[in-house]
Amino acid sequence: MTFDEAVKAGNLNTEAALALFDSLPTVELAFMCGRWKGSELRTGHPIDGMLSATGWYGKQFIDAESVHPLLFFTEDRASVFPVDPRKWPSPSIQGFVGPHRADVETGKYKARLRMTEYRGKLSATMIYDDRPTLDVFRKVDADTVLGAMDSRGMAAPYFFVLRRDSGGPPLSVREGA
Repeated sequence: MTFDEAVKAGNLNTEAALALFDSLPTVELAFMCGRWKGSELRTGHPIDGMLSATGWYGKQFIDAESVHPLLFFTEDRASVFPVDPRKWPSPSIQGFVGPHRADVETGKYKARLRMTEYRGKLSATMIYDDRPTLDVFRKVDADTVLGAMDSRGMAAPYFFVLRRDSGGPPLSVREGA
């Protein structure tokens, strides 16, 4: 199954998603620089649908040491802001994250990029600072990657798509965040 067929189908089983992921070329660190708009690739994973329901926007990679791993829409959807992964997800925040900005926003980078080996291939990987979680990337085309989130305790990876964002909403970080 091609990437386009998988996205159009909207739902794959984990084995098909892994086969697709394994078929794609690896990614170098520099390729990931920039801001990326995210979407989910549903596989029946327990967290399928969670990001879509919360106003998740995507990720931003400044350089290998400076990564905003979680960007969310503001309440008015006019801009996006970085969220501290230690503060979200949270049982006290249900649904759209924007109204809880004061509780979850951060002005600090909360992840970094490294080359790691995953499923037998060396590829760009986002490593969260405060979670035992890796997001490993494989290249679909010049502006699209397929990500596999691997976290301690997950029986199978969670899959998502990132598309390079060249004209989306501005990044907004409030002073003191």
